[in-house]
Amino acid sequence: MTDSSPLDTSLKRTLGPFMVTFYGLGTIIGAGIYVLLGNVAGFAGNWLQYSFLLAGAIAAFTALSYAELSSRLPQCAGAAIYVQEAWWNKGLSALVGWMLVLTGIVSAAAITNGFVGYLNVFVTMERALAISILVLLLGLIAAWDMKTSAVMISIVTLIEVCGLLLVVGYASTAEPVAAAVNTAASIPGTVPGVILGGFIAFYAFIGFEDMVNIVEEVKVPGRNMPLGIILAVILAIGLYFIVALAALNVMSAADLAQSEAPLADMMLASGGSTTLITLIGLVAVINGALVQIIMASRVLYGMAGHSMAPTILGTINTVTRTPIVATVFVVTFVLIFALALPLTQLAQITSMIMLVIFTLVNSALVVIKRRSYQDYTGINLPIAIPVIGSITALLLVLFQVFSFLSS
Repeated sequence: MTDSSPLDTSLKRTLGPFMVTFYGLGTIIGAGIYVLLGNVAGFAGNWLQYSFLLAGAIAAFTALSYAELSSRLPQCAGAAIYVQEAWWNKGLSALVGWMLVLTGIVSAAAITNGFVGYLNVFVTMERALAISILVLLLGLIAAWDMKTSAVMISIVTLIEVCGLLLVVGYASTAEPVAAAVNTAASIPGTVPGVILGGFIAFYAFIGFEDMVNIVEEVKVPGRNMPLGIILAVILAIGLYFIVALAALNVMSAADLAQSEAPLADMMLASGGSTTLITLIGLVAVINGALVQIIMASRVLYGMAGHSMAPTILGTINTVTRTPIVATVFVVTFVLIFALALPLTQLAQITSMIMLVIFTLVNSALVVIKRRSYQDYTGINLPIAIPVIGSITALLLVLFQVFSFLSS
């Protein structure tokens, strides 16, 4: 097996609309809903479900901007390419690209650390060994074939969705414990609480931006990528809404706010077993790490093609048609970060970086749309969409800064 010279072989287009949508849903769902439900309940109280609706609405504006940009500029390293097209500043574009790579590496490293905690519920294994085995295995999957990776991600996503629906099913048929028993402990819903909860719930929607970095492996990208992004966000909003409603049926908002594993506690409160949902959580963690490794390697590939990263990172293997060198680079640093660094604060920094990127991407679309694109016939949204996306992303950045300074 030999590598081609850098950039002389294209990525293989294997993904149709179904695969793209499920890939996107897998990048969004991840571990977010498994962890954030309780945190959001602490602010939104009995209006928990409306915080997720608000967060979905906020995310939708930026998701729509990504949908149009992926149609206009169907290239890997999405955000970096969008910024370059808007301002023709290669330095700023390269900075955005490396920020994306950093978020992918740090996120994957943080996720693999979470894997150890789930694994120890079933099997005791030394932390460094467990992390090393997982990261190397995921690296092999990501390097081998995109269709194989996408099929695995789609299957795992289906398992995650079924897990959420299982919890909803148990909670919907259980006695309404929260209303009957825990009324005194309930947290009343308020508009400020819903807004604060919505800001936190927003992070359960981050992930759709990863989709555009596989656009060169999508069939008919100008149609299938925007469609996949929109469908993935809509499905996520619907799932989160019914999970939040079901949660309040069996637990009070106060109890949810105290829970470190809200979905497992929902199962317990509903009379079900926590083993299955814990297994699904383990699978979700693996899925999340694989998605981040794929995303970061594709960003590096796209950057190499635009002289924003070393050319060797754009090397495509002639057999697997995947960016082998970029994948090895990403996996190496994921392993180093996962084994060597405390990642809680890094994960918070990653969220901040993503919001800065969202602000830049929405602003880039505003700039691009204000130019004359007479020959463009793809998805064309009202300019108000990216304007609102820019404002909401910037407000979330300010909210993060304020929360950090006041903590």
